[in-house]
Amino acid sequence: MENESFSKLLVQITEMDHRQRHCLLEALTHLPDDSQVIECVESKFDTDGNCPFCNHNQCHRHGFANGLQRYRCMSCLRTFNALTGTPLARLRHKEKWLSYLKAIGESLTIRKAAAVVGLNRKTSFRWRHRFLAWIAYDRPTSLHGITEADETYLLESDKGSHHLDRTARKRGGSASQRGLSREQVCILVARDRAGSTVDFVTGKGPVNASSLRNCLKPVLDTDALLVTDGHSAYKTFCQTEKIFHEIINLSKGERVRRPFHLKNVNAYHRRFKSWLQRFHGVATKYLSNYLGWRRSLEQHPQISPESLLAISLGQFQHLKGT
Repeated sequence: MENESFSKLLVQITEMDHRQRHCLLEALTHLPDDSQVIECVESKFDTDGNCPFCNHNQCHRHGFANGLQRYRCMSCLRTFNALTGTPLARLRHKEKWLSYLKAIGESLTIRKAAAVVGLNRKTSFRWRHRFLAWIAYDRPTSLHGITEADETYLLESDKGSHHLDRTARKRGGSASQRGLSREQVCILVARDRAGSTVDFVTGKGPVNASSLRNCLKPVLDTDALLVTDGHSAYKTFCQTEKIFHEIINLSKGERVRRPFHLKNVNAYHRRFKSWLQRFHGVATKYLSNYLGWRRSLEQHPQISPESLLAISLGQFQHLKGT
């Protein structure tokens, strides 16, 4: 709509009676899915407003394409829209995005989501990881007070790969070596008593002090007291970084030493692994996406498709209160 026509419409709204305004409000509330998507996407540019190529903050409108406003940067002269530089750039069928995000909110498998939304199975797979790509960044910036940290392990998976550097095994198989080895992928989870949670895929084999320094050091507040098991890596890390540390010696049968325990983080491990079973194994290269997916569901139990779209675009602040 041109600016002149829009200005006339605003004047006409003031002349409407109560019934007409109510009908207009109903029409705006029940917009088609693609219109709701475009409105959410355009709000991203209203919030950020910078060129995705050079980060310059001055640009002008430069026509429309695929329902989205295009812009031209006044510095680098490149054109873009609100999706440029996001995982959703050039993703088609906007009218199906909210339906697919509803399927993500319900933790449907790829095949079930494809059937519900009306997509090809391969498209459903691509969409899942395009939408989940930025969810891993929706995490607390710091953990406070008593903070539990523990690691859990999953068997490395090259699911979907056509080139393996090891002997193939059957789905649901076991490692060829006993105990922890480089066939296992380490997942580190830290969780404070307020429920704030961070998680990391630290790599193959047991966790070490270097991984703890890279992962936990930036998120532990100065008042944090780290509670862990007796793994030597935690002791080395805490001594080096001068972090308050309490050890629950599980090898000697110790489970609780009031007020210290690892029940919260271990319960989170169980919920994550139980939830993951519905997908019948996930490739290790996508594991961080699934960790972020589960973390968002825990942080926002009643999350809406619109809020999931916002987080897929990096608008994490929009999720407060959902």
